[in-house]
Amino acid sequence: MNKDPNKGYIALLGWSLNAIEAAENFDRRYVVVAPDWAEDYCKQHDIPYVSWNFERLNDRSLEIAETLRDMGVDVSIPLFEETVEWAGAINSVLLDNPRLYGQSLLLRDKALMKRRAQLGGIRVGIFEEAHDHQDVIRFLKRVNQTLLKLDGDPNDPIHLKAFDKAGCLGHRVIRTPDEVDTIPEEEFPVLMESHLDGWEFAVEAWIHDGKIAFLNISEYVTLGYSVFVPASPELERYREQIRVQIEKLIKAFDIDFGLIHPEYFVTSDGEMYFGEVAYRPPGFKVFELLERVYGFNAYQASMLVFDPKTTPEEVAEFFPREVVDANGFAGCFGVYPRRRVVSRLEIPESVEDHPYFESHELTAPLEETVTKRTAFGTHWGLVYFKGDDAHTLRDLLKAQEDEDYYI
Repeated sequence: MNKDPNKGYIALLGWSLNAIEAAENFDRRYVVVAPDWAEDYCKQHDIPYVSWNFERLNDRSLEIAETLRDMGVDVSIPLFEETVEWAGAINSVLLDNPRLYGQSLLLRDKALMKRRAQLGGIRVGIFEEAHDHQDVIRFLKRVNQTLLKLDGDPNDPIHLKAFDKAGCLGHRVIRTPDEVDTIPEEEFPVLMESHLDGWEFAVEAWIHDGKIAFLNISEYVTLGYSVFVPASPELERYREQIRVQIEKLIKAFDIDFGLIHPEYFVTSDGEMYFGEVAYRPPGFKVFELLERVYGFNAYQASMLVFDPKTTPEEVAEFFPREVVDANGFAGCFGVYPRRRVVSRLEIPESVEDHPYFESHELTAPLEETVTKRTAFGTHWGLVYFKGDDAHTLRDLLKAQEDEDYYI
């Protein structure tokens, strides 16, 4: 596609073929910043590329910012959790705004993030940092004491999360002091949180000039397994309340532009609690699901709102109307083998014959023994569905948990 020299020149941080394809078909100039293993592929396919290995930020970190600035790049976009801090550091140079680096640290460190949200008047659960096993046991006891548990009552669980990893990575649920012993030493320090009973959901909000340009609510059917967009009418009725929460978040974290992906809980009495926020595309291919129902490319949407040369008119023209312009509901399910030993992939008949089934990206098993999942684990691939009714889709996604794809 022809590139417009009057629009911003964008650096994509991290390797994503879907993001590269979106950039190819968009009117902005772009460059991919990725580790050196991507070089051959980029040369073969004429993809503009700069090599950089995203280790921890160090004395050499300024080099990549200066390299991009000398090339005339206007802004960098993080595609993964690991590149959020880099984008903050690079953009603080490219946009001459040192605050952006500090902001990226808040969006990476889950404990700092919770504190900042709390300071902004946003509701969060109880949370603390743990440096060893004893800290976890103390927190578990204290949370349950606060909840006035009696001897013999089952404990309320607590959640342990890595400070700076994406979503479910390193997420554990602990109910008893005995379970604490199973945490490997190298996972510390961790963030501990009380359990919030409620409906958990995620939001994708594109922000331009400090205002929400488009807000999607993603409905989890089972966390770590399945999601669909847009949300069911039952969750969509909270949209105005959710919009207010996102505006609070924009203010608390001082966000002028970009894409945010926060997670919330809504309790049975309709209160909203903030879980966490990421400054990058969501997992579980939600961008692809959005394109399936709305027709716009969510990677291009991010390039649009990140670009300092984008006009409000362009933004207004790019995005469809939330919910009303959606053509049905699209969802996906992450498949985990349900058996310890598997020999082949077989799509269940009930799935293949269902009118909502669209496609899958599962591959035949490479080895027969299935490794035991720690914490949430990593799914083996996604199965995609689309249809007209949110409840049919939700039930279908739930039913997948009992299906055997690997036998």
